[in-house]
Amino acid sequence: MGNAKAKDAEAARRRRLFGTDGIRGKANTPPMTPGTGLRLGQAAGLLFRRTAGGGHRPVVVIGKDTRLSGYMIEPALTAGFVSVGLDVILVGPLPTPAIAMLTRSMRADLGVMVSASHNSFEDNGIKLFGPDGWKLSDDMELEIEAMMDDAALPERLADPRDLGRARRIEDAAGRYIETAKASFPRGLRLDGLRIVVDCANGAAYKVAPTILAELGAEVIRLGVAPDGFNINEGCGSTKPETMRAAVLAHGADLGIALDGDADRLILADEKGAEIDGDQLLALIAAQWAEAGQLRGGGIVATVMSNMGLERFLEQRGLSLHRTQVGDRYVAEAMRAGGYNVGGEQSGHMILSDFSTTGDGLVAALQALAAVVASGKAASEVCRQFTPMPQKLRNVRFAGASPLGLAPVKEAIADAEAALEGRGRLLIRKSGTEPLIRVMAEAEDEGLVARVVDDLSGFIERHVAHAAE
Repeated sequence: MGNAKAKDAEAARRRRLFGTDGIRGKANTPPMTPGTGLRLGQAAGLLFRRTAGGGHRPVVVIGKDTRLSGYMIEPALTAGFVSVGLDVILVGPLPTPAIAMLTRSMRADLGVMVSASHNSFEDNGIKLFGPDGWKLSDDMELEIEAMMDDAALPERLADPRDLGRARRIEDAAGRYIETAKASFPRGLRLDGLRIVVDCANGAAYKVAPTILAELGAEVIRLGVAPDGFNINEGCGSTKPETMRAAVLAHGADLGIALDGDADRLILADEKGAEIDGDQLLALIAAQWAEAGQLRGGGIVATVMSNMGLERFLEQRGLSLHRTQVGDRYVAEAMRAGGYNVGGEQSGHMILSDFSTTGDGLVAALQALAAVVASGKAASEVCRQFTPMPQKLRNVRFAGASPLGLAPVKEAIADAEAALEGRGRLLIRKSGTEPLIRVMAEAEDEGLVARVVDDLSGFIERHVAHAAE
């Protein structure tokens, strides 16, 4: 375990472009520029052309969400791949798990998703998938980075007669719809259920309502009018209040809030109460264990998951394997340990029987299947355990991370001492945004609030002072 942590830390130090979820940044600002897209396409294309061998022309599938800047990044990537001899299949706006699925089912050599997930429209990102549909390893991403920096990269372009071709396919959405529906148990339907689905004006704005309606539900649609600017704006899984209010207003049986690329979700029961990723993990683990479907003797989650989830699993003879934050690390641990259920408190759910990456729709269908099979209300089915008091605050910063400052280190040590072994403290830098996340958990709710508020305030003051 120590060696794995050391390797992760070393990889993080060497990374320049790739974070925990691909490359991400403000659109049209380094690194999220057309130039980066072009060189990434060339470098990744050369790498996968090499691994594909000489038997066939390599193929890459490119999808995107609904951000305006997708019109800039998608053609830059396409030009890069074509210039080194790869054929490109363009599928337009589709969820991230759809790109992973299409890469695998179409026997492509590489999949690319252009999205910044839950971030606002100003940001964009690039995620890469291998031919098996899983995200690339740290080592492969670092190799691509090194190739992008190679001054000799332009000398490795294809001859004019060997350039690739690009084409758009029109039935990609239908392929994903049928794959997602196939994850819902045969013999069950959603007839009689009224479901709110908030698509965050993102990649699932067409496919999510269609899937639910074709399974028989009455669907209340939110966030299905993307304009290039409104992705995740006041809606989706990062603003579940919109979905929760709609559940109450329409008397719905369940609410689903997806993020901009639909790889994560937050649910709400018929009372409008939020159901986070930890509760959904508990539900799926219990259901699958009872049915003999759960593999690995437990599930994988991150250090952010509530201790209540761990206790719930222990009572059922199941284990909780924790990883650092990031669904890529959850997926890696699942593959290494033979698990088929993993996820994050934030709503990334990886159910490897159905998908190789987080899939908000497939996870929602598992919860809906449990509700339908039980004949009970979502509030009775989806709330599996009482969470231990936990509080999270984000501190935004500019420039270097404040975690390296001596006064901040001292404040963190004081906060840990305040918990006196009665809980846990987790301080980390976000892998996708310039944020420090401060989380504490303990039986004493007042102590948790005090520790988080005091430490967050201290870090905020140092950030403000450094900016002066």
